[in-house]
Amino acid sequence: MTPTTFRIEHGLRPQHRAQAAAGYWAAFARKLHYSLGPRRQAIALIRRVLDADYAISAVADDGRFLGVAGFKTPDGAFVGGGFDDVVRIYGPVQAVWRGLLLSILERGCEPGTLLMDGIFVDEQARGLGVGTALLNAVEQHAAACGLEAVRLDVIDSNHGARKLYERQGYQARGTQSLGLLEPLFGFRSATTMLKQLGR
Repeated sequence: MTPTTFRIEHGLRPQHRAQAAAGYWAAFARKLHYSLGPRRQAIALIRRVLDADYAISAVADDGRFLGVAGFKTPDGAFVGGGFDDVVRIYGPVQAVWRGLLLSILERGCEPGTLLMDGIFVDEQARGLGVGTALLNAVEQHAAACGLEAVRLDVIDSNHGARKLYERQGYQARGTQSLGLLEPLFGFRSATTMLKQLGR
């Protein structure tokens, strides 16, 4: 049954961790395939390192998980963890080269700006405005923290997400090409988009 109403909550309910990890992998498997795959191990790592303090969730009125927006600050990230976590899942040898690949995708925080750390909506909830509601909640959270802007990156092949961000007032600020690394991550370039809050 498709839900028609939902609520936005700060954090991530413990019973939703498995769904959030699987959903994150489904949303970003294309660019994380070589660094985190196969699927079983990738989901195990993501579930292990998820930090609910850096998440805003959409939950149906009957309690079902519908989606999440993660964010990153200098203090932590929705999908955080460290080298020890990678070793725990993949072993020390594989952890080295997987860590190197992940470091290429790493994005740093900027003063006064909240950095998005992934957003996705469950298939059953698409078309209900969940993505827009999650983005609005992230922006409200950033403003409440005294920040001036929200920043995110969108890959060249994700046209639907980019259109959503543009409708929400995000503007392209630069594009980074992967060049010869394109086959490893499954996309050619990523565009940084920024929304100034209070405008």
